Amino acid sequence: MRSPFEVLADLITTRPVLVILAVFLLIVVSFIGTTFVTMETGSDTYIDKNSPRGMLLDKYTSTFQSDSIMLLVESDNVMDSGVLAYMDRIEREIAEQRYVTGVSGVVAVLKGQHGGSLPQTIGEVAEIRERLPPAALSRYVPSNTMAISVVTLEPGLTQRMKNTVITNFEAIVRLSDPPPGVQVVITGDAAFQQQMGQEMGKSMGILIMVAMVLMVVAIGLFFSHVKFRFLPVVLVACGLVLTFGIVGFTRLPITMVTIAAFPVLIGIGIDYAINFHARFDEEARRSSITVAARTTIEKAGPSILYAFLSTSMGFLALLISPVPMIRSFGIVCVIGVASCYIVSLLLVPAVGVAFHYRPKVSPGGGDAQSGGGHAMDRYNIAVGSLAGVIARNAIPILLVCAVIGFVGYEMDNEIIINTNEDTFVPADMPAKVNLDKVTRTMGATSSVPVYVRGDNVLDIGTLRWMQEFQDFEESQNSKVTGSTSIATLIAQYNEGFLPSTNGELKESLERVPDDLKRRYLNGNTEAVILFSTVQMENEVALAVIENLRRELAWHQPPTGVSASVTGMGELFSNLIQEIAAGKNQMTSLAFVLIFVFLFIVYRKFLKAATPIVPIMMIVGWNGLVMFVLGIDYTPMTATLGSMTIGVASEYTILIMERYHEERSRGLPSFEAICHATKQIGTAITVSGMTTVFGFAALLFSSFNMISNFGLVTVITVAFSLAGAIIVMPAILMLTGQLEQRGSPVPESGSPPV
Repeated sequence: MRSPFEVLADLITTRPVLVILAVFLLIVVSFIGTTFVTMETGSDTYIDKNSPRGMLLDKYTSTFQSDSIMLLVESDNVMDSGVLAYMDRIEREIAEQRYVTGVSGVVAVLKGQHGGSLPQTIGEVAEIRERLPPAALSRYVPSNTMAISVVTLEPGLTQRMKNTVITNFEAIVRLSDPPPGVQVVITGDAAFQQQMGQEMGKSMGILIMVAMVLMVVAIGLFFSHVKFRFLPVVLVACGLVLTFGIVGFTRLPITMVTIAAFPVLIGIGIDYAINFHARFDEEARRSSITVAARTTIEKAGPSILYAFLSTSMGFLALLISPVPMIRSFGIVCVIGVASCYIVSLLLVPAVGVAFHYRPKVSPGGGDAQSGGGHAMDRYNIAVGSLAGVIARNAIPILLVCAVIGFVGYEMDNEIIINTNEDTFVPADMPAKVNLDKVTRTMGATSSVPVYVRGDNVLDIGTLRWMQEFQDFEESQNSKVTGSTSIATLIAQYNEGFLPSTNGELKESLERVPDDLKRRYLNGNTEAVILFSTVQMENEVALAVIENLRRELAWHQPPTGVSASVTGMGELFSNLIQEIAAGKNQMTSLAFVLIFVFLFIVYRKFLKAATPIVPIMMIVGWNGLVMFVLGIDYTPMTATLGSMTIGVASEYTILIMERYHEERSRGLPSFEAICHATKQIGTAITVSGMTTVFGFAALLFSSFNMISNFGLVTVITVAFSLAGAIIVMPAILMLTGQLEQRGSPVPESGSPPV
């Protein structure tokens, strides 16, 4: 039975123009899919909504959590009657908008002290300010030049709904005709998330553009010895469009982590195009174009397929992560590398045949085989010689590389895990600057909600438990500054004490205003205790939340009632544990998947394990570099282990495949190592350097998390290239000797290790 690659070779060599047109049509359809690509931010990118914690958080936010949008008003004198009248006008218009439950600020305070109407003169305003305690206005008017109005939204709004609300507010402010010198800025968490999504879109476009420019530069520098040298750039662009199209049609959201997938795909995808192109150029130097196309498809097609599938194994390992944005990154990367492989496999030989490819002649009339005068030809010879030196000193070189890798694994455990979202975004992003300004003014406070559920949370016993647990936490936990619940409100409206009978409870509950009641009670079955805390780093918050869980287990609610810690603080602090456990699990799974895949392909343990040994060292080297450079683990760098395994496996497999191809032609191990490394040295070096250039685009991101990821991945690719050229020949020398010992016919020509 003929292999699929033989069938494909027949089609491409006989109908190359038809193949090119088919790919072109596919790209045109993909352009339509790109219009459906969407950006996603917020909690859904950090936690799986189908998990118990995700469902609890979703239930809490949709029931109790009300987002606030702040109107930051700045003027020479915000207490001027004209400015106050302007604020009153836009607040009334905003209060009538959909999803708005109320607006609070200095205007509401002044009206409350002036019979429901706004003071009209400076004297009236001054008189009211004298009557009020300073704290009553300082929250909304921190200075004479700044006022803050707080717009409360309905609970449970999606980010898309919030974006619509913010857009409406912006239109109101834009058309409000403010007095001279008055500026109004819309800020708050919802505005922060909206602008972060917009910045992500801009950043993705810039990164892709920079990556493509760097690809052109890299190809121009390292691939000038072949004809049509910029063809790989065109192919990777087609693969990228195809990827965007699939992402759009399947409605996969683009998150902060997924943005980095596209420069990564450019860097990896260019590898496939370069390796196909280099092999086609090599074959075209010694045979006809048709034979060169057929040999490229039938020989390079399977070996690069194995490399592509091994790379995919590394990305597929990311799917076990509990963090949705990491899983999304893995899915997009798999789609992307598959798209780039298919486009390169089809178009390199098809373009070569259709346009009658003729290899360039090296200066002085030489070629790659004869070691002519071109720099890359001389590089091939140098790499082959280096492989010979390494093969002769395999054991010492492997010991040194292994020791460095072991130190890296040890240092990896000392690397800090950062889940603070504020540090991920650009420091000068306007929404962040404005939000920080409000936080400094109104005070930086955090809260940890405890979600209470039961058949009747208004039972006297349950209310007493709430009050006792709140008192316990406030007295024993130094990070807790206060707490509020429905029990707190009932006691406030019952002279400071909880009722002792159900009749008294009903009367007290009726006295609590409905808007206050809804913040802490949903019917008779759901309630929330809100613990106010000091501002904490996520590591400290994690310890506080874990302690709160233990105390809940010890101080259990009455029978039939459950209480669970939830909220955004719990999400981000728990993310530390998920990243710490997930990165090691993903790395281990990537190793297992690649080994199993290679064992299925080769059906030999030694051959399947050979490409993995250098990769194990490279992963250790990465840990050492991150520790030395002080780069934290984030949701993005947590993917580094799996991604390294996938990327590095490509180079090691390509070296091994070419080695075994030379062995099948009768060369002994030593000669096969030198010749294989010499023949493929330029291809993997060029592809490695262009991958470095592609990943380097991440360094230009305004997102700190992405730029750090870019720095580490650039180093990773350099390590992967070193692992293929330095470590792999040593490994192949040892495995060749093992095979020789197991062979009945001794092999000659191999030097001692």
